[in-house]
Amino acid sequence: MKVVIPAAGLGLRFLPATKSMPKEMLPVLDRPIIQYVVEEAVDSGADDILIVTGRSKRAVEDHFDYSPEHGDHRALGRLDELSTRAHIFYVRQRRPRGLGDAVACAARHVGTDPFGVLLGDTINVCEVPLLKQLHDRFVALGGKSSVVAVDVVPDSKVSDYGIVAGDEISPGVIEVHTLVEKPALADAPSRYGITGAYFLTPGVFRCLRETPPGRNGEVQLTDALRRLLAHEKLYAVTFEGKRYDIGDRFLWLKTNIEFALKDPEHGDRLRAFLAEELGEPSGVRRMTRRPSAPVRSA
Repeated sequence: MKVVIPAAGLGLRFLPATKSMPKEMLPVLDRPIIQYVVEEAVDSGADDILIVTGRSKRAVEDHFDYSPEHGDHRALGRLDELSTRAHIFYVRQRRPRGLGDAVACAARHVGTDPFGVLLGDTINVCEVPLLKQLHDRFVALGGKSSVVAVDVVPDSKVSDYGIVAGDEISPGVIEVHTLVEKPALADAPSRYGITGAYFLTPGVFRCLRETPPGRNGEVQLTDALRRLLAHEKLYAVTFEGKRYDIGDRFLWLKTNIEFALKDPEHGDRLRAFLAEELGEPSGVRRMTRRPSAPVRSA
């Protein structure tokens, strides 16, 4: 299975940390975000992974390379395993022209094969890896129609997602008739947002070539998928599991805390620390705040 991982974004919401470090290399607990993504791809059956990078992204390549200075350190065991189970390739997106343009960079590598797409800054935690769920749906639906993962998004987040609508042909499977990229709430045809995991037919590359740039000069994958509807069916499927969007600093921090609380080594220590800092349930002791930093409501 071939998988494409776009990882060329500028990470502007994380400046100044991302001035010289890729957003995809920000750590979540004990490993960078991009490693979780590659792990999902490999655990889903991928043996050929293309990571789309850009300027100042060499750290991503270095992370998956062998480092003789670290030898066979046990903490690198999982990382070494990934490199033996899948071939990892790289191509550069020369200018940041959107997700659709990043996927288009993979056309020569993918060729005529169907392929998975996972975003380089999103972690999916599922008992059955999300990409495998999509691949299984792709096969069950005949192996000739692209499949995208969707989830119900709150009203406040509708304008951050590509939104799909259509007919539910079986539980959790929607035959898509409409796609809208980041609509206003009043214009959204549903609340089903594309979560950033796809299993696509190679026909999408022709549609990407025909898709003009939109807002900010970016080519949107959602717009290309709307064109694809003229040539083949498209399905949206819900999934079992949880998605962690690392789109801004708060979400990244929240994800770190959630992962740490579930970690067998750090979970109990972190809970004890939070209980001490935030006070007992009775509220007798509270964390001390400086007068200059007033508490703001959420």
